[in-house]
Amino acid sequence: MKSFNDLADFDFEEIGSLLELATRLDQKPEPDALRGKVLSLLFLSPSLRTLASFQAAMLRLGGGSFVISPEMSIHGLETRPGIVMDGAAAEHIREAVPVIASYGDAIGIRAFAERKNLADDLAEKEFHALTSLVDKPWVNMESAVNHPCQSLADWKTMDDLGVPAQGGRFVLSWAYHPKALPLAVPAATVHMAAMRGMDVTVLRPEGFALPEPIMAKAHAAALRSGGTLRETEDRAEAMEGAHVIYAKSWSATSCYGDRMADQDQRAKYHDWCVDEPWFANARPDCRFMHCLPVRRGVVVADRILDGPRSVVIHEARNRMLAQMAVLHRMMGASQ
Repeated sequence: MKSFNDLADFDFEEIGSLLELATRLDQKPEPDALRGKVLSLLFLSPSLRTLASFQAAMLRLGGGSFVISPEMSIHGLETRPGIVMDGAAAEHIREAVPVIASYGDAIGIRAFAERKNLADDLAEKEFHALTSLVDKPWVNMESAVNHPCQSLADWKTMDDLGVPAQGGRFVLSWAYHPKALPLAVPAATVHMAAMRGMDVTVLRPEGFALPEPIMAKAHAAALRSGGTLRETEDRAEAMEGAHVIYAKSWSATSCYGDRMADQDQRAKYHDWCVDEPWFANARPDCRFMHCLPVRRGVVVADRILDGPRSVVIHEARNRMLAQMAVLHRMMGASQ
């Protein structure tokens, strides 16, 4: 495996094989599988779970890792293209990335969307510029419109819980958040659930429809897998018979890149906080999923997050296991 960038790069059987490997590595550890291997981790965006889970994954497989972020560099890292570097930063990312990659056997890169130009973000312009500088295997640790490691972990979580693929009803719901957030998780999630073969509903208020290229990609995945995909603003309709509700906020795509307009748009929807009344039409065992971090009382009520519906901790642990499988395939003896 030379890169792990998008679940769409793999067929259903290949995803299944990764998930089987993740489960096996949990049940039958291989503490020497990556002995002597080093994973370089470049974080141009903040992280808790991604950072900790990749480091833990490497340690459990017998390897090591190191972390670089602009805040950690004693020189300061410049990331803007075409800039005259007469300010505080003494090193540009174009030199830093190849150097960082050269110290490891593979590299993970995390770089959020700039959220200025939707077309550029959908094209992954910034992320592709970074990976073009790398001559080692690499992992997408979250880019402008993708988060494949989260999606692989979410798929595993539903498998673990016995959530059906064919016929399983999956609701990806926008939720209120005081800030405009990236499209990466919702874009990756809607594709993952469609690829899994589920009946997927995107529940979102006016102004927050996912961009057409993201929905088209998910529609294509649903067509191949036998799943379905639709979107609605009707909460009761969306939750009818749902097995899973996956809550996530994202930027207002109707005014993408306009911070003030986005604030005005989202201010109308403070009541989009997942709480028990949302589940009135759902299955009794409907689960609540979220990638974390999550704002209590804003995105979801405490009684949901702390109650039996929530599987967010299970989800978070599966990040480590899913990434162990990816790294094992990428750097292990069977690569």
